Amino acid sequence: MKLKLKRKLRCSFCRRDESAVAKLLGGPRAYICDACVGVCDRILEATPEASGDWDSMTDKNLLASLKPAEASVEAVRSLLQTRIDVLRKRGISWSEIGSALNISRQAAWERFS
Repeated sequence: MKLKLKRKLRCSFCRRDESAVAKLLGGPRAYICDACVGVCDRILEATPEASGDWDSMTDKNLLASLKPAEASVEAVRSLLQTRIDVLRKRGISWSEIGSALNISRQAAWERFS
């Protein structure tokens, strides 16, 4: 009798497994963790005027959208830095990281080290 091992579920976006996140939501052939949902929430909060009609917004509304937009950029930047840190711990070179980002090894090192 073969013992079937349960495959760990992973977030389809950040690739963290179910034991590394607080919650993992599943959909058809995709999963998203609570951290990635949080990033999405911050992005959506930052862009309530997602229609892209910036010229029709008042100065007050446009100014009010700056802080949430900055928060979403920082959340994504933090997620990217975490991925880079994991790759470096796994021994992945700056050259490989730079190549994946379409930047030089030196640029990757300066930006993420």
